[in-house]
Amino acid sequence: MKKKLAVLTSGGDAPGLNAVIRAVVRTANFYNLEVIGFKRGYKGLIDNDYTILSSNDVSGFLNKGGTFLLTSREPRFKDYKYRKIAYENLKNLNIQALFVIGGNGSFQGYIFQRV
Repeated sequence: MKKKLAVLTSGGDAPGLNAVIRAVVRTANFYNLEVIGFKRGYKGLIDNDYTILSSNDVSGFLNKGGTFLLTSREPRFKDYKYRKIAYENLKNLNIQALFVIGGNGSFQGYIFQRV
């Protein structure tokens, strides 16, 4: 079975997000890994809204700002119930690694606190 990883962008738009996504996808594809891109950050992770990304899918975005995967802030992710849904989505898709691209808010978005 082909190994899979996922990528998402979270928080506010910033220069370079598309370049990072492109680097993740092209490197993973080089090593024969499948990449899933979750749309709208943690919202897409909760709602299971994703697309499979190939090297061709990430072409032509280097000179564009923001992120073609889109981004959002997702307050539901603070609730354990929704983090569990996100975890189950990753598990059901057989994702071995998740790349979270963003700033401090994105980092704090995935800190799992026991309730």
